[in-house]
Amino acid sequence: MEFNMQQKEAIAHNKGAMLVLAGPGSGKTTVIIHRVKYLIEIYHVSPKKILVITYTKAAATEMQERFLQLGVAGGEGVMFATFHSIFFRILRRAYGYQLQQLIQEEEKWSLFKKWVTEAEIETNDQEEYIKDLLSELSLMKNELIPLKQYQPVNFSQELFRYFVKKYEQYKAVQNKIDFDDMLTQCYDYLTTEEAGRAYWQSRFEYILLDEFQDINQAQNACTKLLAQPQNNIFAVGDDDQSIYCFRGARPEFLLQFPKKYENAKKIVLPVNYRSTERIIKLSEKIISHNQNRFEKHMHGQGQEGRKIVFFTERNAFEEAEKISQKLASLRQKGIAYEQMAVIYRTNLQGGVFTRALTEKGIPFVLKDKSMNVYRHWITKDLTAYLLLAEQPENDSAFRRIVNKPKRYISKELLKKGENLPYPFYRGLFLLPELKKYQSQALEELKMHLLQIKRKKPAEALKYIRKTVGYDAYLMEYARFRKASLQGYLELAEEITQFANAAEDTEAFLQKLSEMDQQMQSHNLQPQNKMQGVTLSTMHSAKGLEFEVVFIPSIIQGVIPHEKNSTQQGLEEERRLFYVAVTRAKSRLYLSEITKRYDKDAQRSCFLKELGLK
Repeated sequence: MEFNMQQKEAIAHNKGAMLVLAGPGSGKTTVIIHRVKYLIEIYHVSPKKILVITYTKAAATEMQERFLQLGVAGGEGVMFATFHSIFFRILRRAYGYQLQQLIQEEEKWSLFKKWVTEAEIETNDQEEYIKDLLSELSLMKNELIPLKQYQPVNFSQELFRYFVKKYEQYKAVQNKIDFDDMLTQCYDYLTTEEAGRAYWQSRFEYILLDEFQDINQAQNACTKLLAQPQNNIFAVGDDDQSIYCFRGARPEFLLQFPKKYENAKKIVLPVNYRSTERIIKLSEKIISHNQNRFEKHMHGQGQEGRKIVFFTERNAFEEAEKISQKLASLRQKGIAYEQMAVIYRTNLQGGVFTRALTEKGIPFVLKDKSMNVYRHWITKDLTAYLLLAEQPENDSAFRRIVNKPKRYISKELLKKGENLPYPFYRGLFLLPELKKYQSQALEELKMHLLQIKRKKPAEALKYIRKTVGYDAYLMEYARFRKASLQGYLELAEEITQFANAAEDTEAFLQKLSEMDQQMQSHNLQPQNKMQGVTLSTMHSAKGLEFEVVFIPSIIQGVIPHEKNSTQQGLEEERRLFYVAVTRAKSRLYLSEITKRYDKDAQRSCFLKELGLK
């Protein structure tokens, strides 16, 4: 096998620390497995003394299979593992842990669901609430921050501590641990148990780390302890592809590597074997505006390639229509749908593409399964207004929206209304406890429902959002939940635009149901059995490659996203854009829109950096 000069140098590295900066398509896996081969065959290192760590079980298995194909004598003795599997192995030897003591994600989820329900937490989406809660808990552990010092982002400190303490008590009583405990307990063990630390340090004399830019504080601290005192640590990664800040990964760990390990060598793998020169040059231009990075100069194999296509559409829906037409056209030219991808910034953007591709009969694969906009609570709220306008006796629809926006109709009033022989819509007016301001609010709701009934679905939804005040309610709820208002508005806008094609409520609800079923069937199918155009967020696209890539809605507020407005946040957004661009092998399409939420969109600062003024 042919290697370039830098690959050869990395493969031949023997003792001491080395940082290998491996840009997109530079053959990092090849370098890792051939370095292991070199250690065994040339430096006569025992295979059992070598540990290769990567992030997922699938990646570790694939790397091991590729290594075994090299036919190295005794090669099966090399350990290929994830961080969690090696840390669990350490804890099992230290404390005798068994696999049945490990809390699975389903058990963890059901526990928090039970506790959130018991605490009577008011939330529109309990799943979203629990997901945020578990993410914060995981981040706290990954950062090795004690509970007393952790400042939660999405919750009050009191509430967060209540749930965490409840969970820790449960684990103590049941004698169980979870995946995050593997990291924290392993760190505690390696820092306090000298004999145990010495055993594992001698057990693995050579440690190779894949995807080093994704390492978090706990993983970084544990591997640093394991590598001592020889420090034969071989870290492979790319600071320009560090995009998991929300999980505790930061490029700083990679950037500080040469300072943390004395006499550490650093090498850049500069050849991108994936993309054309034009795509590589564009990606270099994007990432060069980041200050907090190692400078690199990537180049391809001399193939200039096609010009990058840039176009502008009026809004996200016309943009999705244009992209779906282009996908169909490229298919006719002989490019398989499986070789094409649409890579967007947020999960919410996926909805508009699933609809556009479904309408054109284009098969697709959803990389992110969590977001089904057609059954989101905002969609249910908006459709409840439409249903109530058509069916005033629909008590479940009434209950859903009576305080969205706030009309001060208490739970007690609703409970009393249940005992009356009339629908809420009429019955509440008969209650002597009903105050004048509450009665006025209900009368106003009645008037709004009459107006809604007269309008077509899209106009009715605009009326609900602007005149009735549903958007204002979303603003209040986003503030209460410390969530992204723009994310909520984007979802409401998608459903509003989706309603444009329906003449009446019945047709709209039917269309909504069809799209919901389509999304559900996609979510239930195993991804390895699905085929078609890949629809993916930038985060989920990392590690993938396609002949053709479309990156839509490159506007201020989307790319870069509005939630990352600090200098540090902006650099992460630029890295995300860089990752998306470098997924493309031969054809790249960039697009922007001029309107967002019926307002003028602002051109992305990233496009300005590329010279598009």
